[in-house]
Amino acid sequence: MNNITMKLNVDKYLLMALEEDISSEDVSTNAVMPEYKKGTVDLICKEDGIIAGLDVFGRVFHLLDTSTEVDYKVKDGDEVKKGQLMATVTGDIRVLLSGERVALNYLQRMSGIATYTRSLVKLLEGSNTTLLDTRKTTPNARIFEKYAVRVGGASNHRYNLSDGVMLKDNHIGAAGSITKAVAMAKEYAPFVRKIEVEVESLEQVKEAANAGADIIMLDNMDVDTMKEAIKIIDGRAKTECSGNVTKENIAKLTDIGVDYISSGALTHSAPILDISLKGLHAL
Repeated sequence: MNNITMKLNVDKYLLMALEEDISSEDVSTNAVMPEYKKGTVDLICKEDGIIAGLDVFGRVFHLLDTSTEVDYKVKDGDEVKKGQLMATVTGDIRVLLSGERVALNYLQRMSGIATYTRSLVKLLEGSNTTLLDTRKTTPNARIFEKYAVRVGGASNHRYNLSDGVMLKDNHIGAAGSITKAVAMAKEYAPFVRKIEVEVESLEQVKEAANAGADIIMLDNMDVDTMKEAIKIIDGRAKTECSGNVTKENIAKLTDIGVDYISSGALTHSAPILDISLKGLHAL
């Protein structure tokens, strides 16, 4: 993440997290370290994985004290091993202690998502299918989680409701039909936005393709139905497979020929990567 993104879109969330953790003071730190003392601490990976969120990790300490120094030994996207030294943080010991939990929370969560995502991306190697995330993200953590998905090697679906037209069953119900919904979207939405339609049956597939949808999402269909849907679409729209896509079943979908597979599990079900700060000592 570059400095502009940090200032405009990240710092506010980091400050909120710090304010949540330090509502008035860090009483434990203030009890044992009442005055400034320079110190250093090591960032250690406790299991194998893909690291993501190092800039966010360091930013937490910089927000508390701009003079804090972080010496990175790895970069986002690197494969890291259990016991590996990933960075050394040097500065006011009070800052190192007070910012530790928030910094680690972000780094562990983002690295866990990147690690889980990378494992699914590897299952799609050799195919023409792109793995996507969804908007099933932790509230107020979307910018972090979607960034971690990219670090893991997948791509982002819509970032938010402004990014593109996604006509689901309730939108279609409100409009009266798929045909009417697509026509209304084409009239309303700027030309730079794609129109995607979620379908649940082959009849809806035919209607969406004939209506001129740019992308047709095949929602919770079995493999045979999806294969038939792709034949019906016949290249008139991009295709996306969605619904309960996990590490356990994604390999079965690679031979169908869909352009995209979207999985909410990338962000809502990825376990954290175990990371810790160890060896704090005064300089």
